[in-house]
Amino acid sequence: MDYNIRNVQDRDAPGIISLFNYYIDHTFAAYPEKRLDEKMFFMFKEVVHEYPFYVIEAHNQVIGFGFLHRYNPFETFNRVAEVSYFIHPDHIGKGLGTVLLNRLIEDAKKMQIDTLLAHMSSKNEVSIAFHKKNGFKECGRFIKIGKKHGVDFDVVWMQRFI
Repeated sequence: MDYNIRNVQDRDAPGIISLFNYYIDHTFAAYPEKRLDEKMFFMFKEVVHEYPFYVIEAHNQVIGFGFLHRYNPFETFNRVAEVSYFIHPDHIGKGLGTVLLNRLIEDAKKMQIDTLLAHMSSKNEVSIAFHKKNGFKECGRFIKIGKKHGVDFDVVWMQRFI
């Protein structure tokens, strides 16, 4: 299957929100308990601001997205960015996450960013394993601060120097 990674456009909102809602409904990868509407897409864009935001397409369908955003608004943290991505479960394990992450790393380097952070639910073992495989190390854990559908979870922070 051919995949295309490109800059996000407003027309991608339905596909991105549909994918994010899948992860809300079926996993701990997305933190909210309730499905979101397309307004959330514009919140993502606002958070990302001038940082890279990509979609992965297959046959003109959004099957993944990822972005960088500021870790902290103070300029003393300009060299740090957070990374987030979601890929449709039918397309996991095909190397797309690594390709997208590598593209975001190249963008980060051009922005003089030398540290990437990612956080995820402790229940999201697939994401933790993905990040470890791609050079991230656990650097912090907030114990039982999340509760989704009655289940407590930790928030795991992971870091990679680039």
